[in-house]
Amino acid sequence: MDGERIEGTWRHAFIRNAGTYFLTDLLIYADGMIDCWGLVTLDEFATKLSSGWVATELTDGAQASAHHLASWKFAEPYTWLTPEMLLGEIRDDIDQLNDRPDSTDRCLETLDVFRGQPTEDNRAVLRKAYEAIPEHLRIYALGDQDSKDWPLRVLVAGPGNHVDQYGEDEVVTDETHAAALDYFIDREQQRQRYENKAPADGPTEPIETSILINQTFFPRGWPQDPGILVLRNEFPAPILVGEQSYPTVTHAYWALAVADDHQRAEILVADTPHAAQKIAENSTLHVSWPQARTAAMAHLLRIKFSQHPDLAEALTATGTTRLIYTEASSTFWGQCGVEGRNWMGRLLELIRSEQAVSGLDVHL
Repeated sequence: MDGERIEGTWRHAFIRNAGTYFLTDLLIYADGMIDCWGLVTLDEFATKLSSGWVATELTDGAQASAHHLASWKFAEPYTWLTPEMLLGEIRDDIDQLNDRPDSTDRCLETLDVFRGQPTEDNRAVLRKAYEAIPEHLRIYALGDQDSKDWPLRVLVAGPGNHVDQYGEDEVVTDETHAAALDYFIDREQQRQRYENKAPADGPTEPIETSILINQTFFPRGWPQDPGILVLRNEFPAPILVGEQSYPTVTHAYWALAVADDHQRAEILVADTPHAAQKIAENSTLHVSWPQARTAAMAHLLRIKFSQHPDLAEALTATGTTRLIYTEASSTFWGQCGVEGRNWMGRLLELIRSEQAVSGLDVHL
């Protein structure tokens, strides 16, 4: 809208027009506008619901249509939502699109207040917040498949009051109320244990700062100490693949990639890795190379670091940090700005991990 992007979401709905029910996409936007065959505000949408334009009840035998898909007549239709339920869901959608607490979040916030100060005034606030959750969604408020929202309903009702349990009217006793309070104490303790628990085999994310392996050109030749750049494919570390020697991993990779023997020979004697790549770019590659390239590169890297122990030590010295390999010519192998799949960085991390395994007293 006017060059501004407004986030949104959607859901299916029936629009009732001239006695026919049209299955359509109801579009809900973060600014509170809803498209139901025309943009309306939330209040206007509530009117559309109450009038039956956006239908939550379907007439038996009525004509229905899905544009360019099918048409049919309803036979014993049954719907799950009332207008109030659907309106409540959409209010929650708008809150979520704006990163605001929705009705369930607000209820759980008032629950925390009640647990801290279990007064009747706070219970009344909790009850109001609970009832603000769309009725069909209340059962999911605690995210507990076993207890459902039972402990919450017990606290909302309070001792001496009635609560429905599996269709039976049950009186909340002091013991039941205390058990509900204990449920939330245990729930909080479990949550904290889960949040504080570290994976047994190490952290999910590296603790160290990521290492950038920048693509760098040296027109006058590589410096005596290139540092971390020894991990790059164009670093002059000759490798022997079978009976063929290659000046760099880059030379080997592109020589394996091309389908023509003459062009492979040209790549082998190319003055620089960049020149080798240019030859390959103007050559025909093996048909299945896109599927094979990752395995081929991994094989070449294993050869490089097995034949150059000093370079293997440089790789091992990076610890468990994330390796970011920049590559202007390929966002598959490297990263360029914020774009890129960084497969070279991932493969280097894999080879580093394999080196670590080789130093362990384990048999794989």
